[in-house]
Amino acid sequence: MLISFCLNGELKKLNISPNRRVTDLLREDFGLTGTKEGCGTGECGACTILADGEPRLSCLMLAAQLEGKKIVTIEGLSDGQKLHPVQQAFIDYGAVQCGFCSPGMILSAAAFLRQTPEPSRDQIRESISGNLCRCTGYQKIVDALEAAAKIMQEE
Repeated sequence: MLISFCLNGELKKLNISPNRRVTDLLREDFGLTGTKEGCGTGECGACTILADGEPRLSCLMLAAQLEGKKIVTIEGLSDGQKLHPVQQAFIDYGAVQCGFCSPGMILSAAAFLRQTPEPSRDQIRESISGNLCRCTGYQKIVDALEAAAKIMQEE
């Protein structure tokens, strides 16, 4: 099947098996290893990407579902050399532990903060509830996202 989609700002056209998982396509064909596979069943959020601005679990998406979509992975979130505010806040607040969950967590949070510019801490916690982190108690992540929300309001 021939599919056409935008990946991190670049138009991609390829002939692919339509039942191939997006996680595998991104990692194996495009070398975008920031998209992680944690569980493979949509439970952990490590494989989160943005499809037309909305968080999607790439382990549950088939290649055919990419047709006509605008896909952003962690590698495409920054603006050139300038990190996205959520990425920078993760660094500044020590929210990155082992880093395995970080790409999916950051993408989910970036989409949430774009839609909810002044979130409460409870809303922040709820927004990342589909992204599991085995290293932290989430405190530093919530602190980072609260700070990122303020930075995004100023931009």
